[in-house]
Amino acid sequence: MMAAIAKSMSRFALVAVLAVLAVGCGRDITSEPGGAPNLEVWVDEVKQRPAPPLEPLPVMQQFETFEYSAQGIRDPFSNAFTDVDSGSGLRPDSNRRKEITEQFPLDSMSMVGTMNTGARMLGLVLAPDKVTYRIAPGNYLGQNDGRVTSVSENRIELVELVPDGAGGWLERPASLALNEK
Repeated sequence: MMAAIAKSMSRFALVAVLAVLAVGCGRDITSEPGGAPNLEVWVDEVKQRPAPPLEPLPVMQQFETFEYSAQGIRDPFSNAFTDVDSGSGLRPDSNRRKEITEQFPLDSMSMVGTMNTGARMLGLVLAPDKVTYRIAPGNYLGQNDGRVTSVSENRIELVELVPDGAGGWLERPASLALNEK
């Protein structure tokens, strides 16, 4: 019984919605008096209105010309002041063949021991590639052209060439100490 009542009420609701929609579609609200104005008439009225005036173009300013008269003065951005000393002084040897231990930064390597061959002392250095290299005086170590000057029981001494910021090079002492664990 309840199902039949619900079914008839849903049919009634559907018929009521369809009737409202049919009535709404049948009316032309744009042309009724007292209703909304006709859209075409409104568009025509807007087109008939005069366009607002444009703002005038800005006045171009006249800039004062400037003549650069400092051609005879040294250019502050050139390296002219470093060229005076370019023929002499320290510099890395670009013709020297790089050693395998020069591909690693010096602070990434550690001294792990020494080896005495009788004639000279060799240092044992562990590099980041987990390989232990034998280092003797005259070998190069690190990325700053570090030339090994001496190897002792607990230290490897070297001299690095670093740029001085003015186009030249400076020697800087460095060392690797034995890691005792």
